[in-house]
Amino acid sequence: MKTCPFVAVPPASPNSWLYLLERFDVGIVHLDRDLHVIGMNDFARRSLPVEEKLPFGKLVTSFHPEAAAAKVKFLLGHAECPVNNPPPMAMMISIPDRMLLIKVSKVGDVQGATTGYTLVFYDITEVVSQEVDSTVARSGREALEKRQLLKIPTVKQNRVLLVDVPSVSFIRSEGHYTWVHTGQGSQFCNLNIGDIESRLDPKLFLRVHRSYIVNLSHVEEIARDDGRMTLHMMGSIPVEIPVSRASAPRLMERLGLVDAVPAKV
Repeated sequence: MKTCPFVAVPPASPNSWLYLLERFDVGIVHLDRDLHVIGMNDFARRSLPVEEKLPFGKLVTSFHPEAAAAKVKFLLGHAECPVNNPPPMAMMISIPDRMLLIKVSKVGDVQGATTGYTLVFYDITEVVSQEVDSTVARSGREALEKRQLLKIPTVKQNRVLLVDVPSVSFIRSEGHYTWVHTGQGSQFCNLNIGDIESRLDPKLFLRVHRSYIVNLSHVEEIARDDGRMTLHMMGSIPVEIPVSRASAPRLMERLGLVDAVPAKV
């Protein structure tokens, strides 16, 4: 009887996605047809904000942060697409101190009727961020580990593209989602502007408007018209960014155009 010889597979390059996938733990959540949680693996229990109360029997969206719940619901709707073999939809959600890449797949019986869903996620925090120490004075704690983005995960044609943070000129909000603009164009990101703002280096980026975050090193010109301030960004295509009245003093200070206002004692 012939036996299949063992073939050693060479290790993947440390810079390759295969290497990263080999390192990733996978979270798995099983859902019934009505989107109630019927099972989850240990990594999902540890990673998702379920705390002491495991969400068995509950709707899957009930244990996600409010901003993420709508995205998970959208993913589940896409999984029920009537088109045969719809392309996989990937989506990022931000939970406290972690960044997750999630996908949802429909599960069917022998006749193809839907029996439930499987939600799979990868913790990609280590790939897109770094740890930094920051002092939290008001809480009295000495230091808090925070994750700052090194790369912003964006989506294009169901592929996840990682955009280097220094190349980002500005970020524009569009509802629960954002558009990340660089010199090469714009990319769709399904993180909201608040998630991104909290994970960017505050020395380099400033939210100048409820809908805009700018890279201060990409600001080329400040314009004033009838009391309104706008920023002209570097690049071959003219771009004007509105600055809210509340953000204007902080912007001028950060650009070194006025002295910093001393803190009240």
